[in-house]
Amino acid sequence: MSRKTLRYAALAAITTILALTMALPGTPVRSAPHQSAAAPIRIMPLGDSITAGPGCWRALLWNQLQTASYSNIDFVGSASDGGSCNYGFSYDADHEGHGGFSAVGIAGNNQLPPWLSAARPDVVVMHLGTNDLWGGWQSMDTILAAFTKLVGQMRANNPSMKIIVSQIIPHHGCATCPADTITLNNRIPGWAAGLTTAQSPIVVVDQWTGFDAATDTGDGVHPNDSGFRKMANRFHPALARVLGGTSPPTSPPTSPPGPTPSATPTPLPSTPPPGNGRCTATYQVVSQWSGGFQGEVSIRNGSTATTSTWTATVNLGSGQQVSQAWNATVTQAGTTVTARNVSWNGGLTPGGTTSFGFLASSTGSNPTPVVNCAVS
Repeated sequence: MSRKTLRYAALAAITTILALTMALPGTPVRSAPHQSAAAPIRIMPLGDSITAGPGCWRALLWNQLQTASYSNIDFVGSASDGGSCNYGFSYDADHEGHGGFSAVGIAGNNQLPPWLSAARPDVVVMHLGTNDLWGGWQSMDTILAAFTKLVGQMRANNPSMKIIVSQIIPHHGCATCPADTITLNNRIPGWAAGLTTAQSPIVVVDQWTGFDAATDTGDGVHPNDSGFRKMANRFHPALARVLGGTSPPTSPPTSPPGPTPSATPTPLPSTPPPGNGRCTATYQVVSQWSGGFQGEVSIRNGSTATTSTWTATVNLGSGQQVSQAWNATVTQAGTTVTARNVSWNGGLTPGGTTSFGFLASSTGSNPTPVVNCAVS
């Protein structure tokens, strides 16, 4: 037999063996290994009507993340807005927003676990609590206990759940709502710090500062377009960090972040003791309504050393009366409001800033007060 004939015979034998092997039932057939694409990160927007309808901060946030190359993401939830936010781009419309729902109600009725089981999120972005404040009858302890239960249910579904919790936008839907919103928001950071873990961190996003209910909502509760843009701008950097990095500089916000006061703030230099030109105070009205307003004072350390304390005075000249304050110990004597730092914000590095806010009543006019500050 020639060598050529031998080669043909050998090839025929191999072919026959392969054919028999492939034909044998139960014989495993191995395919070539391949690299599968990474599964998208599943993000659940969770909330009430501010998230549900139309909830266009979700569309803006989706677009910002896509523009910043965070493209391997999937918004999840049992609801969808059907793409009704008409910004000229497509977006993932899935969410878990439910109009009229409250944190206490969702927790009490155990509504979250089946939503989590169906959606299997890796990240929850939560703006919840607005409906809990209607009428002022729900205690803050009850609301935060509901938050705690919801966090436990999230972690039961996914022990590595990343949780973004909002300090909610201003709420002027009832007489007690503005002040109660401040109280709830002031308690959220401490609540979150007590529950956060390395495996399942809780990131707090301030959706309240700089949000003006008079111009950023249509009814004192639900955001309009400018409100949605502010919400997206606040969520974006926090979510970008959770997704694995800070927001790239190539992704500018769709509108300027930060305060949008109803009156343009004017820096007013302080009048510290002689030889101590080391402090600048700036005042602004964040929001105002019939019979009341929300004020904010920013303190800047202009010295070359880190401070240990600061004091500010606000001279209200038209009968305004402060009813509530945060981020400072505040007293009022006549027309003079005196604010002193609290334990955690007295130390300002050179050029460092902090701020405190307050709610006050007003009768008619609300002129810009004179503000002063001193540091030591």
